Formats: sequence, C-alpha cells, structure tokens
Amino acid sequence: MGSMNAGGLSLVWPVLAQVALTIVVLFVLGYFRRQALTARDVRLKDIALSGDTWPAKAKQAANNFTNQFETPVLFYVLAIMAIHVGATGWLMASFAWVFVATRVAHAYVHIGSNDLRIRPLVFLVGCFALIAMLIGVLIAAL
Repeated sequence: MGSMNAGGLSLVWPVLAQVALTIVVLFVLGYFRRQALTARDVRLKDIALSGDTWPAKAKQAANNFTNQFETPVLFYVLAIMAIHVGATGWLMASFAWVFVATRVAHAYVHIGSNDLRIRPLVFLVGCFALIAMLIGVLIAAL
C-alpha cells in the first residue's frame, strides 16, 4: 500500500462510512423498486424509458441515491485535499464525521418521512461542515 501520513487515517474512516452509506441507499432503492414490481404497482414496460412511474417510496430512495453524488463529491475532494496538505487533526476529522452524520440523517429523513421541516436543516448543517473543512484545507495549504 502507498504511504499516508498517520493523521490521514482519521479521514479515511468517515470517507469509507460515506461510501458505505451510498451503497446502503442503493440497496434500499433496489428493495423499494423490487417491492413495487412484485406488487405490480409499476410494470417493466412503464419504467423502460422513464423513471417517473415509480411509486413515491422508490422515487424518494432514487432521489436520495442521486443526492449521494452531489455534496458528498465535495466531501471526497476535501478529504483527499486535507490528507494531501496534512490537515488531518481531530478538528478536521470531527467536521468529516459531522458531515457523514448529517448525510445519514438526511438519508433517513429523505427516504422515511421526507419531512421538509427537518431535511433542509440537516442538509445545511452538512454544508457548514463542508465549509469548515474547506477553511481547514485552505489554512493548511498556506
């Protein structure tokens, strides 16, 4: 394996947790789609060209799966940059874990109740964690 500064491991775990969350959401999406097909809530020919015919739970899971490739992309880049510039202390690791925790909470709400009083707030906290990570990388890079 390649070398990494010892502190870099502190950021590897939240990155792996975020990857794992994305895979879990993919399986949840598959579960809801299979359930819809088995219950005949949707037919294969109806979904062949458009995903608009899926029932609400399958759409929620699909939307959340798509979300796992939006702000988490910034998280991945910031984690890699933090490791590169040596910004890997407990504070950066804390921001990384806060981000991952907000993504777990966001997925839970988005796929569950989809409560729009909670979901945007959780998303916003995650964005603040990303901003804090960005500042940490910028300071370390100076």
